[in-house]
Amino acid sequence: MINNKSTGPIDNNITSGEHRSFWTLSSETLKYEKLKQDEKTEVLVIGGGIAGLTTAYCLLKAGKKVVLLEDGYLGSGESGRTTAHITCALDDRYYYLEKLYGLEKTTLVANSHMSAIEWIQNTVKLEKIECDFKRVDGHLFLSSTDEKNTLDREYETTKHLGLITKMLDHIPGIQAEDGKWCIQFPGQGQFHIMKYLKGLADAIIKMGGKIYTETKAEDLSKKGAKANGFTVKADYIVVATNTPVNDWVTMHTKQWPYRTYVIAAKVPKGRLPYSLWWDTGNTESKWIVEPYHYVRLEPYNELFDLLIAGGEDHKVGQAESEHISEQDRYSKLYEWTKKRFPDMREVTYKWSGQVMEPIDSLAFIGKNPGDENIYIITGDSGNGMTYGTLGGMILSDLITGKKNQWEEIYSPSRITLKTTGDYLHEAINMTAQYGDWLKAGDVKGVEELKACEGGIMTSGLKKIAVYRDENSKLHACSAVCPHLGAILKWNADEKSFDCPAHGSRFTTDGKLINGPATIDLKIMEITEEGKLDNINLKNH
Repeated sequence: MINNKSTGPIDNNITSGEHRSFWTLSSETLKYEKLKQDEKTEVLVIGGGIAGLTTAYCLLKAGKKVVLLEDGYLGSGESGRTTAHITCALDDRYYYLEKLYGLEKTTLVANSHMSAIEWIQNTVKLEKIECDFKRVDGHLFLSSTDEKNTLDREYETTKHLGLITKMLDHIPGIQAEDGKWCIQFPGQGQFHIMKYLKGLADAIIKMGGKIYTETKAEDLSKKGAKANGFTVKADYIVVATNTPVNDWVTMHTKQWPYRTYVIAAKVPKGRLPYSLWWDTGNTESKWIVEPYHYVRLEPYNELFDLLIAGGEDHKVGQAESEHISEQDRYSKLYEWTKKRFPDMREVTYKWSGQVMEPIDSLAFIGKNPGDENIYIITGDSGNGMTYGTLGGMILSDLITGKKNQWEEIYSPSRITLKTTGDYLHEAINMTAQYGDWLKAGDVKGVEELKACEGGIMTSGLKKIAVYRDENSKLHACSAVCPHLGAILKWNADEKSFDCPAHGSRFTTDGKLINGPATIDLKIMEITEEGKLDNINLKNH
C-alpha cells in the first residue's frame, strides 16, 4: 500500500521533517552563499519560501535594494512541503466569508486570489520559468458528512462575487463518490513549486538582489537583524517565515497551527485529467477548522503521472486526541483516495506539512502590530501559493508608498468580532495544553525506547524530551518549549518534538525547525541506568 521512498534523517537545510516531499526530491537544491559580511540594504526579507521570494522579486521590480536571508536552503520550510494548488477556491466557504465581511469585502478577497493566479502565470511567462505551470479546472464536491445545501449556498455566493463557476451533476475524474454534484472553478492553476522558486530566485539575482542561505536571522529590530555573527541594516524588514518569529504573543492569539498529511502515487498517464479536487470537509470533526481532502495530478514520466492527495489534518501535537496516530493518518488518506481514484498504484512518497489557520479565515499581510517598518506574511490557511504571492504584491505596494486595494482586508491589526466564539474554543484548547505539566510523560524509562524512538519523560519537576538514535545513543533535551512554556509532544512520523500550543518544532537533538520559538532546546545529559528515578540530568 505505502512504500515510501522519501524517508531519511532530518536535514533542516533541505526540509522540516524526516519525510522529504516529491518536490524536494525531484529538483536541485537551492543553495546560495552564507552571509559572511555586514550588509546594508533598503529591504531585508527573512524567509526563502514563496512569500519571501515573491516579496523580494516585487520590490526589486519596483526599484528597491533587497537582501533575503533563509536559515536553510530555499524552499526548506513549508513551501517545499505543499501540494501546490493555485486556486481562488478557499479553505473556508465564500458564503461564510460573506457573513463575516459582507459582499464588498468578500468580492475583494475573491478577486485578490484570481489576481494572484494571473500574477503567477504572467511571471512564469515573463521569466521563462520551466515549472510545469498549467491552468486547470478545480472541483469542490461534498464530503460524506456534508449536505447538498453546502454546495448550493457556495455556488450562489460565488455568482454574487462575480466568480466564473459551474454546478455539475458529476465530478470529472472521480469514479466513486456519494452525491455526485460539484462546483467547477475553471482557470485555476498548478506547478512544481521548487522549480518555480528557482525561477524567482534566478530573477532576483539577475536584478541585483542578494540571497543568503544557511543564514539565520536573529535579534530582529526596526534597524535590521543579526545573522551568522554579522549585521544586516535595513529601512524595512519583511518576516515571511510561515509563522512570525518577531512576535511572542500578539499574532499567536490570532492563528493556530495544524498538521496536514500528503501521499503521492503513480497513475497510468492519461487515466485522469489534470485537475484540482477538494471535498467540503468533515463536518463531524472536533476541530473548528473542518479537515478536508485535496487532490491534484502532476507530470511524472512518460508512462505515469503522480496523483498527490492531502488531508487528515489535526492541531499540531494533538494527533492522539482523536486516537489516530500521525502514521495512521497516511493509511486513512490512502483508503479515502483509493476509493475515489482506483487507478492509483502504491504510494511512493509521503510527507506532512504545517498550516497556520487564522481565526477569521483570512491571511495576515501588512505591518506587524505595533511596528512601523516591520511587515509580516502569515496565516496561509491552506492557500499558501496564492497568499504567498499576494504577500509580495501587497507589501511591495505598502513599502513603496502605493495604495493597495487589499491592504485593509488582510491587515494584521484587524479585529473580527463575529469570530469570538471560535476564538474562545481555540484559546481554551491552547490553554489546556499547559495541563501537560501535571501529567506523567508517555515514556516511563529510557529502557522503553527502541532505536529511532522518542518520547517525553518526567523526572521530579523536569520534563525531558528523549530520543534513541539508529546507533542506540540517547539524546535528551528540555521538553519545555522556549516560546511560551508548553510541554512538547513526540511526533513519531516526522521524528520531531512539536509544541501543541503554538506549533514550534524541534529535531531529535533539540535544534529549532519551526517558530514561533527562536532558540533551540536546552540540551541535557542522560544515563542508561534505566528507571526514571535513577536518571542523572545535567545541563550543558
